[in-house]
Amino acid sequence: MTAPDRSADRSAGRLVDAAGIVVPHEPADDVVSGTPTVGVVELGGFRDVELGVWEITPGVVRDVEVDEVFVVLEGEGSVRFDDGDVIDLAPGSLVRLRAGERTEWTIRTRLRKVYLA
Repeated sequence: MTAPDRSADRSAGRLVDAAGIVVPHEPADDVVSGTPTVGVVELGGFRDVELGVWEITPGVVRDVEVDEVFVVLEGEGSVRFDDGDVIDLAPGSLVRLRAGERTEWTIRTRLRKVYLA
């Protein structure tokens, strides 16, 4: 008699298909142009850090940031900071935001990111 394959059991809670998660949307706040919608799915925590998936559709919005690190999974856009810096966002971009930074997000195609905050 062979032991049952428990490889799926071992991966339970360890593997998340962040690209495949359905993210419910609502209208974005502080819209500058367009009709962007945003959504978030919280995936739990890691120590004292929140982990989740965030998504936004095309348009321009303003925000005041929290301490966060994120990686863009899909989509394109840019973030302009009040100090004039602009960063381009594309799949694979790794970004560090600091609490209190004022930003303007210009989203060209639906953008999805995994964040730690």
